[in-house]
Amino acid sequence: MSRPDPDSSPRHPSPASRRTEPAGTPLGDAFHVYDTTLRDGAQREGISYSVADKLAVARHLDALGVGFIEGGWPGALPKDTEFFARAAAGELELRHAALVAFGATRKAGVRAEQDAQVRALLASGAPVVTLVAKSDRRHIERALRTDVAENCAMVADTVALLRAEGRRVFLDAEHFFDGFRFDPDTALRVLDAAMTAGADVAVLCDTNGGMLPLRLAEVVTEVAERTGFRLGIHCQDDTGCAVANSLAAVQVGASHVQCTANGYGERAGNADLFAVVGNLVTKLDMPVLPDGAFAELTRTSHALAEIANIAPDTHQAYVGASAFAHKAGLHASAIKVDPELYNHMDPTVVGNGQRVLVTEMAGRASVELKGAELGLDLAGHPDAVSSVVATVKEREARGWSFEAADASLELLMRSAVGGRGTPEAPFTLESYRVIVERRLDGAVVAEATVKVIVDGERVIATKEGNGPINALDAALRAALAPSCPWLDGVELADFKVRILSPRHSSGHGTDAVTRVLLESADRSDELATSWTTVGVHGNVVEASWLAMVDALTYASLQHGAPSAVPAVPAAVR
Repeated sequence: MSRPDPDSSPRHPSPASRRTEPAGTPLGDAFHVYDTTLRDGAQREGISYSVADKLAVARHLDALGVGFIEGGWPGALPKDTEFFARAAAGELELRHAALVAFGATRKAGVRAEQDAQVRALLASGAPVVTLVAKSDRRHIERALRTDVAENCAMVADTVALLRAEGRRVFLDAEHFFDGFRFDPDTALRVLDAAMTAGADVAVLCDTNGGMLPLRLAEVVTEVAERTGFRLGIHCQDDTGCAVANSLAAVQVGASHVQCTANGYGERAGNADLFAVVGNLVTKLDMPVLPDGAFAELTRTSHALAEIANIAPDTHQAYVGASAFAHKAGLHASAIKVDPELYNHMDPTVVGNGQRVLVTEMAGRASVELKGAELGLDLAGHPDAVSSVVATVKEREARGWSFEAADASLELLMRSAVGGRGTPEAPFTLESYRVIVERRLDGAVVAEATVKVIVDGERVIATKEGNGPINALDAALRAALAPSCPWLDGVELADFKVRILSPRHSSGHGTDAVTRVLLESADRSDELATSWTTVGVHGNVVEASWLAMVDALTYASLQHGAPSAVPAVPAAVR
């Protein structure tokens, strides 16, 4: 089998003169980064894109610089049909990517030009079409209920029609690896039918996601040697090897790789676009994105997670918040000497950053590095560093956690240094009281009273709220408002409660020790920042109070409290 001369296939201008190949990358059409988030990624449980969402996703992907964006299956799904219609009407202007419509070949016994699904692909206006075709004889005979000869005719007829209409065509050979193992001649015959009719790329699909890298690479190599076709790869992640399988295929010659943003997809998902691209660029020296786009990897990942309404995976390779976070003291000691000793690359290259986590595993180096990260130079305060290390270890043994509570950790560090800049709460507590009342009409009202000393004056304030924490927060704000005008811009952004394990408490269930993480935000024009504090206690109200006090103390510090701790020069952070 050999690939036909491309000049022998009929060629016509693409609809509306839209391009059929990627633009803006050094590799151009020689290598394809093909994204199928809007079709295959949308099959993930919990994702349901609106048409507006799909347009937004496509714009983000195009800005990143992927070569092809598969927009969906026009004619099969109304939203996908509308997406292509709105794209053709001018709502989607692509700078780098070519837009792709996905669909099936003609049905058995039907002429391609008369098949409604094929007509819908043409009507979509997409300049590129990816056809899915069965390449496993068992699927051909049992699912399609036809024979191999008719299946190959379905492929060839559809490709030929689309090519005659000026479309560029890729073939997704569904279940290729399973089919090749069962009957390699049939699998290759399907590829030959498509490529002889004018398809540009034969994409080998690990549809069931059961392949491992070494065997997959052997198959791709054998197919390339036997056919000479341009090959692509599409991997599902059922064995956790989708990224590794995709890279293995590229390393043995595949020049078209299909991925989804953040690995979204059916079952365990697909090959993660950001991990694949990260590895292609940094490990295989393949400049597959336009100049400057690689630094947008992390931002794009998080933006697409927001559109999908799925929390970003903090441990995702390259772009996760924890991808370059270091917890062990051994790591921190080495990073203090040279960050490259425990980072496989500079995280800023992909728009990410390095973080040091101060926990019970931390040593002196971790605390010093974390201080530098927070803008504090602790190197000249060895006793303070020792105190912070000891305090963190002791508190974490009782259930505290400072990994996600940088504001509480910074206050702890400043207190350890001492002196004029020691952070102090803008009040002194005399007492607080919280009452929850359920009334006959079913209404539940919480009432809180706080007695505090503010600027030497005793202040008492009482407020109601929709819960004890809300009421307590409202009462404290009322007491502090006259002396802390900046408080108007500070608000509670998130509130998380966790019941701790028995090792931290002798209680169980509602009697257990509780950890509260409080995220606060300053919405004033002056700062527009957010911070997280922590509190731990056997009583959830007291745990919340401790986190609340830290939150207000930190806010007070940001609004002008003096600091005795030297700042780290910006160039060193």
